[in-house]
Amino acid sequence: MDNIEQYIEALIFASEQSIRTEEILYCLQSAFNQDFSEDEINRCIQNITDKYNDKQFAIEIVKISNGYQFLTKKDYHQVISLLQAQRSKKKLSQAALETLAIIAYKQPVTKPDIEQIRGVNCDYSIQKLLEKELIAIVGKSEALGKPILYGTSSLFMDYFGINSISELPQMKDFTDNTVSIGEQSE
Repeated sequence: MDNIEQYIEALIFASEQSIRTEEILYCLQSAFNQDFSEDEINRCIQNITDKYNDKQFAIEIVKISNGYQFLTKKDYHQVISLLQAQRSKKKLSQAALETLAIIAYKQPVTKPDIEQIRGVNCDYSIQKLLEKELIAIVGKSEALGKPILYGTSSLFMDYFGINSISELPQMKDFTDNTVSIGEQSE
């Protein structure tokens, strides 16, 4: 078999965790009904490792937990950590999503109004949404105490892939009128 290295490379690439030599051996033997030796697999892995040690590649094969995995080379860790930090900022908790939905649909809205709808304190969620720049302070209410008014930011639009608030799903999109109790009037 001429291209066994490519199959091994594909297996290592496709594996979410490190893949052991025994797993590679099992996959190849099952797929091709052919016996392969562990030494043959190890030689191929060494050839692939040597290939990716070249400076033209930003990734390399690393032996971890008695298996092999593709990882970025250390030279690129600073850039990768920035990407990871940016992506982690985009994750929202259920509480933050609920708070954000209220702000998006009711804006401009005050914190007491949000808390009345949710039934719980929203300080933490509002603070996190402000840090992630998904909401912004848009003014002060004329109500007693002049509470801060919150609205969505332009980053909110980018985050959800919409051009305006009018593109948000409407309540009618969530209701199912096909089920009713009693007789329907015509």
